[in-house]
Amino acid sequence: GVSHVLTLVLQELSLLCKRDVNGVGMLYDLLRSRWLQALLKIYECLQHYLGKRPDPVTLQARALSHEVVELLREAPQSGEIKELRRLLRSPHFKAALLSAHDTVAQKDFEPTLPPLPDNLPENEEAMRIVCLVKNNQPLGATIKRHEITGDITVARVIHGGLADRSGLLYAGDKLVEVNGVPVEGLEPEQVINIL
Repeated sequence: GVSHVLTLVLQELSLLCKRDVNGVGMLYDLLRSRWLQALLKIYECLQHYLGKRPDPVTLQARALSHEVVELLREAPQSGEIKELRRLLRSPHFKAALLSAHDTVAQKDFEPTLPPLPDNLPENEEAMRIVCLVKNNQPLGATIKRHEITGDITVARVIHGGLADRSGLLYAGDKLVEVNGVPVEGLEPEQVINIL
């Protein structure tokens, strides 16, 4: 990972340090610093965590809670068991926390794409279906009407914006539909309102 690349860079820099090339000693010290090493370890851990998708242990926490309460009823009664039964039966725990958990655990939050139409002509240009989730951030692209065809196209993709980071939209792409609304015949301002 990143640590391995840093080790290789440090090896190369140590050779240059011996030749006393300008600034290499300072760069070598910087790359060898403990705080940078710690940041890289944190980065690698985060990348590893993002690669794994956490899944709920159970989809039915509320039913499991009810089952545990019934089992505790038959267990020898102690102060801890009485307290646990009281907590598991409390309306705040059952209705709010466990119901919310089960609702979230049973939903799929991945965006779903509409199916492709069956009647696409074979000689038609290739079409991509792009799904970008904006989350209250700008798209990071501008649109315009093509001077000759009248199509709505992507005029520019702004560096660092959502469209650029996704790698899914390019300058010159023709917009056919936005959020399920066909854009043929619409003005660019109307399309922006749909976005």
